[in-house]
Amino acid sequence: MKKKLTIALLAVFLSPLAFAQGNWGAAVKFGAAETDPQTLQKVFDAVGGDLTKGYGFFALEGLYEWNLVDQNKLGVKIGLDGYGENKYKSHSIKEITETIYSIPLTVYYKWDNGVKNWSFFAGAGVTFMQAEIDDSESSYDESKVFPHITGGVEYRFTEVFALGLDVKYNFSAKLEKNIEGLDYKTDKSGIGAALAARFYF
Repeated sequence: MKKKLTIALLAVFLSPLAFAQGNWGAAVKFGAAETDPQTLQKVFDAVGGDLTKGYGFFALEGLYEWNLVDQNKLGVKIGLDGYGENKYKSHSIKEITETIYSIPLTVYYKWDNGVKNWSFFAGAGVTFMQAEIDDSESSYDESKVFPHITGGVEYRFTEVFALGLDVKYNFSAKLEKNIEGLDYKTDKSGIGAALAARFYF
C-alpha cells in the first residue's frame, strides 16, 4: 500500500508538469468529512467497548487551468486524501483499525475575479477510494470508484497564493467486503469540507 501511495503522491504533484506552460498549481487541505464505519458501529452497539471515529482529513492536490473568456477558467485537478482512522477495541475483541485513502479526479469551472478578490468554482468527477482493515493479526483491503460533485470559494491574495473553502459530496461511497464470514461495511457517502491553501505557478 505504501508503494501505491508514493506513486499517487508523485502523480498529484507531477501531473501538472505534463502541460507546457503556466496556469498550474498545488494545494494543501485540512478538513472534516462524514464517516460511517457501519460494521464497527454494529459491534460497538452489540457488545460495547471503545469506538473512535476519524472525522478529519488531510489532502494534497495538483491542478491545471485553461484560460477562457472574461478571465474565467476551466480546470482539472487530482488529489490524494488521507482520512482519520476509525478504531474499535474491547476486552473480548482485539483492536480493529480502519484506514481510508482516496484519489479524487475533478473537472471544474471557475468564475475567476482576479487578485485581491473572491473567485468561485463548481465541478464534478470520480473518486478512487481504498479502505484498509487491520485487526492486529491480519489486514484486508477493498476499493471502489464513485462519482462526486464539488464547489467552493477562494480569495486570491497574490498571483501566487489563495486561501479558500472547498465542499465535496460523495455519492454511493459504500465499501463492502466479506472478511472471514463477517460482512464488513463502511461508508464515506455524504458531504465534506476543507480549508484549502493554493499556490499558483
